[in-house]
Amino acid sequence: MPFRRSRALVGLTAAAATLTLAACTAGGDTDAGGSGDSEWVTEGKFTVATGEPAYGPWVVDDAPETGEGFEAAVAYAVAEQLGFDEGDVQWVRTGFEEAIQPGPKDFDVNLQQFSITDERRQAVDFSSPYYETTQVVIATGSSPAAEATSLADLKPLLIGAQTGTTSFTAIETSIAPDQPAQAFTTNDDAKAALEAGQVDAIVVDLPTAFYLTSAELTDGVIVGQLPQEEGTGDEFGFVLEKDSPLTERVTEAVDALREDGTLQELADQWLTEAGDAPVLQ
Repeated sequence: MPFRRSRALVGLTAAAATLTLAACTAGGDTDAGGSGDSEWVTEGKFTVATGEPAYGPWVVDDAPETGEGFEAAVAYAVAEQLGFDEGDVQWVRTGFEEAIQPGPKDFDVNLQQFSITDERRQAVDFSSPYYETTQVVIATGSSPAAEATSLADLKPLLIGAQTGTTSFTAIETSIAPDQPAQAFTTNDDAKAALEAGQVDAIVVDLPTAFYLTSAELTDGVIVGQLPQEEGTGDEFGFVLEKDSPLTERVTEAVDALREDGTLQELADQWLTEAGDAPVLQ
């Protein structure tokens, strides 16, 4: 587990790094994010956090160090943009809610489908978005939700989602069901409740919906996408410590990958296209 240096030590190290940087500049060196940069949790390393466990299609087989899965691949692409070699990327694990609480972090960046919201910005920093998705209602074939063709059809049903997520908010804002939305700690818990018939349907983001219905749920079906207003898409960003000196650099790296088409290529490779998921009205 990487250590988090004290603020005092960071300050001393920063001063030393300034002198080192000046020497490197004189020698024509670059500002790559590796050795000699004091702002990183572990000097010379890019420390990336994900969930425990991490699921596909975001991370394949809970092994982010392989670079397989959309978020694992994006992390390595950003690391390269920042000047790190593949071997300089080290992974740590955090809970979803833990990562977006105020306070010091043991990671440089954290990605596990964190939606960028103004509320969360009060506690942590976000990079610019590396992915934008929509929210999707899924059910089992035996659920009454499987026959729904409109938002009105869903209103009398019991619907759940992972607490603290945009999916949970979307139940209340888009469907406004007659019964309160059911909160679960993780998507895995929500999926288990759906399989057990404890809820009629759950709401997840689109790539997760395709994965759950095709790989994990028995007789899983996609009911449809929830509508979203223009400019209010669910955008995923890297989480960083509040007021992190790295936020601007990580954002620049993400922006560069978006502009050169890398992010879209990785999304095409690892995430399923929207396909036949209709938008419910």
